[in-house]
Amino acid sequence: MNLRKTVVLVGMMGAGKTAVGKELARLLDVPFLDSDEEIVTASTMSIAEIFERFGESFFRAREAEVIARLLRGQPCVLSVGGGAFLNPDTRARISEEGVSLWLMADLDLLWARVRQKTTRPLLRTANPRQTLADLLEARSPAYAQADLTVETRPDYAISDTAKAAIAALSARRDILAGDET
Repeated sequence: MNLRKTVVLVGMMGAGKTAVGKELARLLDVPFLDSDEEIVTASTMSIAEIFERFGESFFRAREAEVIARLLRGQPCVLSVGGGAFLNPDTRARISEEGVSLWLMADLDLLWARVRQKTTRPLLRTANPRQTLADLLEARSPAYAQADLTVETRPDYAISDTAKAAIAALSARRDILAGDET
């Protein structure tokens, strides 16, 4: 299979963007990139440190710059932070230069996956589960604007979700095509 455009995985923290993204990249034989990792490498600070020192708006601006740069590179699978797709300019750029794929997960699954993690600055609240629920409700309309959607479920293995993503991508000849030699 030949990946013609970068596949940008969007969705909530805990949806599986990194795990599914790595498997999807392996199956497609393309690089896997993570915008958060790129930001951490460039800044030599963790995401939590960036939020604490400079605030969310500073982080979001750097995030948009990094995503724009990565979209200009060779086609790959790109995981972006949960809030990245909320930026209308970033959504438009992804749509023009790549394809967005929403990994849609329900609140129970998301909570099961993130509740023990201390690296989620937006969940450092008195009631992190409610905060997650509020974020999911607020962000879902933006995620619903993604080009493609794949549901993630507790009974799906990572490979099952990656294969569902390939099936969705295969329906678009401008994104993924068989070997045409």
